[in-house]
Amino acid sequence: MPATFTKSALLLSLLLGLGHAQAASEPGPSALATRLGIPHPAVIAHRGASFDAPESTAAAYRTARDLGADYLELDLQRSKDGVLFALHDNNLQRTTDVASKFPERKDSPANAFTMAELKTLDAGSWFNAAYPDRARPAFAGLKILTLDEIIDIAEGNSLHKPGLYIETKEPKQFPGIEHDLKEKLQDRGWLSPTASKLEKSELAVGQGKGKVILQTFEKSSLELLQKEMPKVPKILLLWVGEGSIEPKSKVTFAESGEQDKAAYYARQQPKDKAEFQQWVDYAKAQGAIGTGPSAALTQGGDQSYSDLVQPWMNQYTHDQGLLVHVYTIDDAVDYRKVMDAGVDGIFTNRASELLKFYKRPAAASVAQVLQNNGY
Repeated sequence: MPATFTKSALLLSLLLGLGHAQAASEPGPSALATRLGIPHPAVIAHRGASFDAPESTAAAYRTARDLGADYLELDLQRSKDGVLFALHDNNLQRTTDVASKFPERKDSPANAFTMAELKTLDAGSWFNAAYPDRARPAFAGLKILTLDEIIDIAEGNSLHKPGLYIETKEPKQFPGIEHDLKEKLQDRGWLSPTASKLEKSELAVGQGKGKVILQTFEKSSLELLQKEMPKVPKILLLWVGEGSIEPKSKVTFAESGEQDKAAYYARQQPKDKAEFQQWVDYAKAQGAIGTGPSAALTQGGDQSYSDLVQPWMNQYTHDQGLLVHVYTIDDAVDYRKVMDAGVDGIFTNRASELLKFYKRPAAASVAQVLQNNGY
């Protein structure tokens, strides 16, 4: 072998080695998550185990907790009399019997009701009607939960304490909700890590510094959350459409002639790369530790949106020192797809399936967990 080639090869190997050493010294997403006390990859139970039980109810949250989900995810609203509670929709008709209990007020927003009124509603029977193959008699009559009740559930299993992943839902309807949330979390001891022998365990998310993650689509709410709780991890949720990332196409769903809303949304793209990047940059500038982008699902459906977890997007987000938690994914083919693209955690309605995918299967089946909790 010529001496010149040997010297060149040696120089090249030294340069490559130096490059690898520099890359290794830069904290990657896994190291960032560890520093923040956030499991990597994270299992985020979207409205609880909401494939297996009525969303945002005790059955869904207890099931997700006992399966071993890292986080119980919820949408935060405030009742007419100032009580914080969990509900996704602005309107009560999809998931309760408001039309029969309060027929003259059935179209009113949830925040037009007192907590006592909300507690009279059946938030479980709709699930039995919608999903007869997953129906259980004990789901009938399940109640809307206050934030206090969800905290009780998160704290209620001595072997596994999940964290809370809280979204300020339509925060402009609830001026001051960010402050109210801080007060409640502070009162319940959720704004400081608990000293515990479980703290080093992956099953003790709800006892470490990553025990609460705050999320919002609204820029103004992100700013208020940062002002109220600067040390609590925050996520800026992303999608393509009004109030978020500007789309390439200005054609609305109504104008598109498309029959399938999911197919329409899945085709939406950011106006350009810079448009996507500016939202990531904004998240970082406001103190967020990551983004929560949408995904396009293989089978389509009403959870399928614009594909905002393309590898280049995740790489850009990681390059800014931020994590990527994608929503909302329930099938193994899509778990694999988004993990291969580089995400750091997944919102799912099927915590049991995602735990299996991550090789962290629950000790008991969904049916056993439901039965153990009296459902």
